Order: sequence, then structure tokens, then C-alpha cells
Amino acid sequence: MGISITELDDTMQYPPRKRQRPDDTSNSTRTVREPRLFVPFRALGIITNHIPFVLQTRSHKGATDGPRIHILTCLGRSWALWEGGKMTLLFVGPDAPELITYLVMDGNAVWATSGPHAIKYIRGKEVLRITNPLELPLSFMAIFGTQLLALTDDGSRMFVWSTTTGDLDSSIDFDPEFTATTILHPATYVNKVLVASSQGSMQLWNIRSQTCIYKFPMASLLSLPSARSTEPGNAITALTQSPAIDVVGIGFASGNIVMYDIRADEKMMRMFMEGGGIRALGFRSDGQPILASASAVGHIALWDLNEGGRLLHMIRGAHDGAISSIEWIPGQPVLITSGEDNSVKQWFFESPTTPPRLLKYRSGHQTPPHLIRYYGDDGKQLLTASRDRSLRCTSVVRDSRSFELSQGSLAKKATSLSIPLASLKFPPVTSIAYSSTRTKDWDDILTAHTDGPSARTWTMLNKRLGRHTFEFSDTVMRNKGSKGKSKVRHPLGDVKAVCVTACGNFGIAGSSTGLIHLWNMQSGIKRKKYDVGPCPEEAATRLDNSGNKGKERTITGIATDALNRVLIASTLDGTLNFFDFQTTKLEHSLALPSAVVSITLNRDSGLLAVVCDDMVVRVIDIETKRVVREFGGFRGRVLDIAFSSDSRWLIASSLDSIIRTFDIPTGRLIDAFKTSNIATSISFSPTNDFLATAHMDSVGVYLWANRAQFAEVAFQTVSESDIEEIGLPSMQNATDDNGRFLEGLSALTMQDAPIDVFSTPPQLDGELVTLTLLPRSRWQTLLNLEVIYQRNKPKEAPKAPEKAPFFLPTLPGVETRFAVEPKEIKDDNNNDTRRLENLTPHVESVFYKNLLAEDINGSYNNFFNYAKTLSPAALDLEIRTLVSMDGMDAFLNALTQRLLSHRDFEAVQAFQSVFLRTHAEVLISNSELRTRLEKLASVQQTESHRVLELLASSLGTLGFVRDVL
Repeated sequence: MGISITELDDTMQYPPRKRQRPDDTSNSTRTVREPRLFVPFRALGIITNHIPFVLQTRSHKGATDGPRIHILTCLGRSWALWEGGKMTLLFVGPDAPELITYLVMDGNAVWATSGPHAIKYIRGKEVLRITNPLELPLSFMAIFGTQLLALTDDGSRMFVWSTTTGDLDSSIDFDPEFTATTILHPATYVNKVLVASSQGSMQLWNIRSQTCIYKFPMASLLSLPSARSTEPGNAITALTQSPAIDVVGIGFASGNIVMYDIRADEKMMRMFMEGGGIRALGFRSDGQPILASASAVGHIALWDLNEGGRLLHMIRGAHDGAISSIEWIPGQPVLITSGEDNSVKQWFFESPTTPPRLLKYRSGHQTPPHLIRYYGDDGKQLLTASRDRSLRCTSVVRDSRSFELSQGSLAKKATSLSIPLASLKFPPVTSIAYSSTRTKDWDDILTAHTDGPSARTWTMLNKRLGRHTFEFSDTVMRNKGSKGKSKVRHPLGDVKAVCVTACGNFGIAGSSTGLIHLWNMQSGIKRKKYDVGPCPEEAATRLDNSGNKGKERTITGIATDALNRVLIASTLDGTLNFFDFQTTKLEHSLALPSAVVSITLNRDSGLLAVVCDDMVVRVIDIETKRVVREFGGFRGRVLDIAFSSDSRWLIASSLDSIIRTFDIPTGRLIDAFKTSNIATSISFSPTNDFLATAHMDSVGVYLWANRAQFAEVAFQTVSESDIEEIGLPSMQNATDDNGRFLEGLSALTMQDAPIDVFSTPPQLDGELVTLTLLPRSRWQTLLNLEVIYQRNKPKEAPKAPEKAPFFLPTLPGVETRFAVEPKEIKDDNNNDTRRLENLTPHVESVFYKNLLAEDINGSYNNFFNYAKTLSPAALDLEIRTLVSMDGMDAFLNALTQRLLSHRDFEAVQAFQSVFLRTHAEVLISNSELRTRLEKLASVQQTESHRVLELLASSLGTLGFVRDVL
């Protein structure tokens, strides 16, 4: 994977650890049931959070392409390791018991603090866990040789552990007025660390002797005698070592930056950065005396230390949120930053005097996405929209393929105007529609935005904003006096819903005033206009303000069928309007019992799912224009719905934080599970393999694997008591030594405990007649075997095959087969006996042996099971070879007993017909078989009469049901 990681030392012995299933921290005591239909699989789009990243460089002997760069970022309860050259994801660590508060790297090992634990990982596996004896959470951690230094969350104590054994070496208690926040090991200082506090002071400690060597008061660091230590702006938020020995850089929450000589105990220079407190500091190490500082509002400042701390450049809006960490690559003019906007960026400096340019980055949504939809038919891409005003394409198969659709050169404009970049972006997306049919020819995505009077096109192929903007406005010519006339546009409402036809040629948008316009996606020309008209009487009587029938009606959803024959539009007053796509004529209006929030159409099946305000999802057939299913039981407003590709399932998420799956043919709830966060949007893969969900308070997109694709799942009705909470998917499931998923495979291939409802016993009831379940052609062939022989009789005599040489004996037949003479065994004593045995015909076949081996009063199960495996020609031959009286008597008894057991009815009829037709003369001439024949005739007449009665009753019931429905 591009990283060299050594194996564990064989001499190191670690205590065995039970692997636990990743679970939510707030629900650690609950019991998680086994998944029924959807299994947590993976989280997408999470790059980093507010925890500072860790930069590691590795130089290899003989390497010509420079050192390898690795970046370690925090993902909440797990961590990710990135390759810095191309920003590709190497691997993701397992979930920690609690949220990770700090990360460090020690060679090949990754250390993470999680609650009161400090956990050591090697190759993504936990090998050592250290626990705070006071059970207090740990907030900061630093590697000091073979020792691990950690601060408690309250800043009152520092622990020193051994990194190899995990033993506690020492513990240091700080003064009550000193709250430690950061630890720094000054270069060349043996056994000494510098500890910063939230009061603005620092202390130098010897960790071996556990003594405080020197204290740096806040007044001497800032040279502000009047400053008080209780002020929040005096807290030290950044502490870093400079290239010069004894000099450190100190950043304060007030925005002050101080260069301080800790040996001489004097301040060298002081700078001030506007726009929030200092979050991180970094010294350039390639010979240029430049200091980079990051603020809490996303700005980066570059200071020239040779000029007394003169400001060189200010990169405003480098991140859309607070910058958590900033690091220079050793020996290179490249600056790496990470922010709370879920992004990691690399900045390249052409020269010390020119502003940097963005070299490469990896980013995700800054705020939780509220709208997600699968793009295309391969199920490999997701369109995601968020409140951060961005539209992104998230790849399901590889993180490096994810990108944000460009809205133009906004960064340069934001820099020139000194305003945040997010303020120049379009408002948040409220509706997405696409068609990948003509994606290589013109724009294929159409979006509606919050309180926007226009819809915008996008192109997935070029990863940017499209050419056209579809506006809802009327152009009016206004007279400007002597200067002539000017065009004035009056808005006709805000766009609420959009749709792209299946052919990809037309884009449709509906407004809040009840108007629907259709544009050509290639040229951007408006082609047609649809009007829903006044509110129908049946819908107006349901409204409280019945006098608003003639006023504006808000469009909440638009859909078109696969052949562009009908256009369906839903309104907020609870109606579905069906238009003729070509003539724009309103053909039918369907009034629903409640207001319509949104609609989703499955074009293959013609089923329209309607989300109503009364917490009921109704399924409508667009051909008959009737409600065919109603799904309720929601304890909160329905947020989003999705169809499966075969239209058998309908998945819905609601405000009660439950994701429900309904089986449309049966109308049953077949799966439901509760998540820790509310699922605001869902989308089902076109290939039926994954369900994608977006949740509140999470910037990621979560995938749930469909178990029905990998194992047999018993679809049973789910009750409210069966709904339990399931933890959200992690970034990666646990793997074994070969990299195979452990939890994912076991959950996907797990067989359900209940008996498969589709399997039936051999016989439902003793009073019913059971058939053989074999094809009808088998018994038809047996009955008409002679006719088939005559029809397939060759017209010409078969030609004799070419003979082999005379010295190679051959066997008779169509194919040439050589005869192998068996070796003769001389036995003078029993020659006559062996000759007699060879002349004795072996007439007892397996068919005959099974017939005689059965009990005469039994049901002949083994005999009929064997007979059903034979071909029609073999069965005909076996029946014809029944020439003895014992064989015929046993066969007649077998047919009688099988009819009495009500099994294999059609097989018995076929056997009986062939037997009687073949041996009729023998049966008539032998009186000893008369009794068997009479009993068989009586049983045959009784069973045939009963079968006819059952068929007649079934046909009558079916006809009655058909007439009633």
C-alpha cells in the first residue's frame, strides 16, 4: 500500500483482547440484534475533524523521488492514514471505544487517546491499551523517546507510561492554578518538557526527577503587566519548536503570537493576527525564515521573521472553518493544513515573496448532507447536497474519485473581495434530478435551490456548472422616456421541484405559484408550459381556508414516465395532476386526504410513491390513477423514500429515526431498524446492493449492505417490539490477517433462524392429493413412447462403422470401441460351476429389487422415489420386463397402496396405463391376479372421483373471487 510497516517483535507478548463489535458510545449498554435485511457496511466522505493531523516523513536509502509523506487524520472514533504524494487513502483503523481526542505516531505505531485509554495500533490492529488509573479522560499525548506523556482532560495531572510494556513510570500533579493544555519537548533538552496552560503561563519539567525546573509567567510571555490570567484570551492554544535552538513559537487565544527564548527567558518578537485566536503555528524548515499561523476563522498568515515579524501574505478563507493543524513538509516549500471543514489541503510556494497556490487537497462536506441520490445505473456514484452550498459526487468504490462540482472561479473572486468563499456559492440544493442518457452530449443534472427563482443545470462529465439557468420570470418592456425601452423581469415564484425526462432532452421545473415550465436541456430554450389551474372542489373542502381555491398552488413534486406520455405534478393542497406530455392538457386530478410533501416515481413499473403530511405513504399506479397501497405506522414526519430497482421494496425514513422497508406486493413491513441519528435522506442502489443514508450531525454518507443479495432472508412481518437501534457503519469493518472483512461477511452470509417460508413439506395434509412435482412432459412421454419411437425411426439403415485393423478386436456399436480380453484364471476344480453361473441370466434389476423389498401394506416411498429418477424409456423397459406373476402382483399392490397414501397421483396414472396396455392379455388369462385388479379398480375410482371434486371446488372458489374483485 505504499508504506513500509514492520511486524511485531516476536518477543513482545500482549494480553489477549476480545474483539468487540463497533457500537455507539451513547448506547453501549444496549443489546444489538442481528441484522435482518440491511447490514452496516461503510461510511463515505469523512476526511478529518477538529483533531490535529499527524505528519510523518520517511526517507529510504537509495530513493530518488524524495521522502515519503504520510498524513494521519482523525475520523471520530477511528483514524485514517493518507499517502501525501497523491492524497490516496492507505487504510482506516478500527473503531475506538470512545471518540478519539488526540493522535500521535511512533515509527510504525499509531497512538490514539480515547476516553481514559491510550491505544496503540500496528498495521491497523490494536496491540496495546493503557488505561488511566484515575479513569479520567485523556486530552493530549506526546511521544518522548520510549515514554508516552499524556494529560488528563481537566489539565491537573500528567502521566508517563512506557510505550513498550504500558507500565506507569511516573505521575506529575500540577498546581491548582495551572491547567495544562499542551506538551512540547524542546530540541536538545534531555528529560525536559515544556508544558503550556490555559492561564497563559508555561512550566519546564524534568520528567525523570519529576521536578519543575522553571516557571514562565503569562506577564513575561506577553509583556502585558495589566493582563489577568483569568481572561480567556490569554490561554495558550499553540506551542511549537522553531528551527533555532531554545526558541519556541507561542500562540494565544487572543490572536497574539510570541517568539520566546526559553533559555534566556526573554521575548524575541511579537505579532498579532486578526480574525480569531491562534489555532496552530508552523515554522518553515527549508532555509526560509517564515512562520505560518492559522486562525479560528480559517485564515492563514505568513510572517517574515528576518523583518521582525512582518506580515508577508494573508490567505483569507483558506478553510471554511477553524483550522485545526498546520505543518510544513521538512525541506520542501509545501504547507499542509487541516480544518474543521472536513478537508486537508496542501499549499505550494513558488517563491518566498509570492502567495501560495493550492496544490492538492482531499475534502468532503462541511455540514451534514441533507439530500443524496444515486447517479447512473452502475451504483458507483452518489450525488450529495449539503447546507454548505456545495454539490458533490461521492464515489462508492474509491475515495479518490470523489469531487465537488465546480461553481466557477469563486476562490479568486472571494480573495479579491475579502469575503468568505461560501457566501459566493449558490443557495443550498433542495431538489435534484438527472438523466445519464445524454451525459456525453450536454448537461445532465438539474437542481433547485432554496428560495431561488431559477433552476440550474450541471454536467457530470466536466464536473462543473452547466451552461443554462432556467428562470421563472416574465419579461416586460418598460418605457424609459427618451432613452428607449428596457427589459424588466418579474419573478413568478421560487422553484420547488425539478425533473429531467428519461431521454435526457428536457428539464422540467415547478414553482411556488403552480406553474410548470419545460426547457430543452441542450439549447436552454423554453418549450412548453403546464398549469395546474384552480384547486379542485374535493380538495378545497378539506382546506381550512376554502376561499383560496383560485390562488397560487405550490408544486411539491414533478415526475414523467419512461416514454414521455404523461407528466405528474403534486401540489401542497393534496392533489396529483396528470398532464398529457405533448399537448400540456390536464387530463386528470386526484385528490388525496392530506397535503403532498414529495413524490417518487419508478419509471419501469409505473408506481408513484407519494409522501403525505398525515404520515402515510401512498403508492399510486399511474396507468389506472388509483391508490394501490397505503403504508403507515410512522411516529414522525416522513423525510425521504426510495424504491428498489425491481419495485418490490419501498424504503422510508422518518423523524422517529427509524428506517422502514415495505414489501409492495404483500403490503407488509419486512424490515425496520433505528439509528442513533435521524436519517434525513436515503437512496437505494440501482444494482440492489447498497442502501445509502445521510444523517443529522454527521458529514458522512453511510452504506448499508443488502443481505438479500448474498444470503437467503426470511421476509416476515416486523412488529414494533422488533425494532431495535443499530450503530451507524464505521469507516471500515474489522479484518483478519488476510485483509478479509470479518463482521461484514458473517453478517451478510448469516442464515436466518426461522424456517424458510417458501419451503413446503412433502405432503401438506393426508386428506389432500399430492403430485410428484415433476414436469408434465415426463409422463406424456411415457404414455406416448411408442408413437415417439415410430416418429424418430430412421429412414435409412445405419451404416456400419469403419472396421479397425484385423489385429485390433472391436466391440459392436456405433462408436469404435476396442475389446480388451480379460485374463483367464485357471481353476480346474470349479470349471463346471463357473460355466453354469455365467450362463444364468441376471434378471433382477434395481427396479425389481426395490419393488419386492417394500412392505406390502406400506406406501412404497423408496420404490417410487427411485422410479421418478428414471427416464421415460427406462421406465417403459422396466414395466415391460415384469413377466413373472410375483412381479405383476407386487406392482399392482404398489399402485394400489400409493393411491391410498394420496401421493404421486399423476405418476400412478401413467404407470397404470403403460402396465395395463402392455400386460393386458396376461392379466386376463390369469385368474390369480383378479383380486388385485378389482381392488385397484375400486381404489382408482374412489380417488379419481375425489380429485375431480377438489378441482371443481377450487375452480368454483376462484371464479367467485374473480367475479367479486
